[in-house]
Amino acid sequence: MSDTQQPWKRVNEKLQQVLQQYQVLQKDNDRLSKELKELKAKDALQAKKIEELEIKMAALKTATGQLDEADRKELDKRLHLYIREIDRCIAMLSQ
Repeated sequence: MSDTQQPWKRVNEKLQQVLQQYQVLQKDNDRLSKELKELKAKDALQAKKIEELEIKMAALKTATGQLDEADRKELDKRLHLYIREIDRCIAMLSQ
């Protein structure tokens, strides 16, 4: 091989290595992106379940009369929030 072809051959080899590394990294990135999306969906589902369980727990405390002052205030806040939301919906429907 001539002296002028050797540098080109090394550049070509390096380029091939970089392309292979890029492909490996791209596959890894795709896998991690998919995993992140799945974990976010799982997290959202668990957060929703926690919220539902907290509501059930508050309802059970209310039904059994075991509310302390802080729980009673929290329940009042939540009920007022629901009432305001219902009033807002009724106002929107009547327009």
